[in-house]
Amino acid sequence: MNFIDLRSDTVTHPTEEMRKAMCEAEIGDDVYDEDPTVKKLEKMAAEILGKEAGLFVPSGTFGNQLALFTHCNKGDEVILGDDCHIVQHEAGAAAVIAGVQLRTVESNRGILSPEKIEAKIRKEEDIHYPKTALIALENAHSNGRAIPLENFKEIKNIANKYNIPIHLDGARIFNAATALNVAPKEIAQYVDSISFCLSKGLCAPIGSILVGKKEFIEKAKKNRKIMGGGLRQAGILAAAGIISLEKMRFRLHEDHENAKYLEEKLSKFDFIEIVEQVEINMIFFKINKEIDDNKFISFLKENGIKINPPEEGVYRFVTHYWIKKSDIDKTIEIMDKFFN
Repeated sequence: MNFIDLRSDTVTHPTEEMRKAMCEAEIGDDVYDEDPTVKKLEKMAAEILGKEAGLFVPSGTFGNQLALFTHCNKGDEVILGDDCHIVQHEAGAAAVIAGVQLRTVESNRGILSPEKIEAKIRKEEDIHYPKTALIALENAHSNGRAIPLENFKEIKNIANKYNIPIHLDGARIFNAATALNVAPKEIAQYVDSISFCLSKGLCAPIGSILVGKKEFIEKAKKNRKIMGGGLRQAGILAAAGIISLEKMRFRLHEDHENAKYLEEKLSKFDFIEIVEQVEINMIFFKINKEIDDNKFISFLKENGIKINPPEEGVYRFVTHYWIKKSDIDKTIEIMDKFFN
């Protein structure tokens, strides 16, 4: 069965053009720095985001954790939002890999108060305090929000005041740039390092990129090896990533439009409550009606639709390259059958 898969934009599989490019990719041993296709992808990524260098890594979580591992020393402290991906969905990796302490700031739907960040910074040398080594931000946020640039600018001013670098979890930075109608480097200018995914919405089967200053990336390259992320003939994967950056990022507005179309259709059920404004390709909603979640999920799957279970009562549907308006119409039709 060909499923309509609304679980995430990570479920996308490569296009035929990508498969052909992967098959024909010029390759070498990337640990020896000899893979020309990886080098091309890394250079392209850095240029798009206005940074000096890039590094190909296996996943978004890997990219974030590599950034923490590279920016920080053991026992350092990272200030970040209490609802961000690094805190909520990376399995406590910051404690395991970088050995850092996370100091969270209350998030207002992904927006962090510069004043609250400044209040969390360890401003004095004291034997009782860890060092504030990093601020971590996220855009687009895991709640589907594109964070306004003014907020980033204010936080950057605070970071500069105390000489603290900023890392951006930019897993969906191209979605954020599309929603904000800005070039990606306009977001990137306010941070020192960025990790972004090629496999979320951009259709590459595997891979993320970490970008930053050349010195930072050189250090990260060794740390990538320590983390087990030194890949060999990775050009086979990088070839798909090049197409992601050359073509797929420019069509994300279609996914956003489809998400708003899905929001409109869901809103016609008077017991469905949209709980987050739809800004990118994600719809978060509650079903304010007594249903058995397991039966609902099973019914949809039996009818060719895959969804994730709710988190704390909230469902998330995600549109992507392989979801068309006709798929949305079918989903609504099947949901209506279940509810009635």
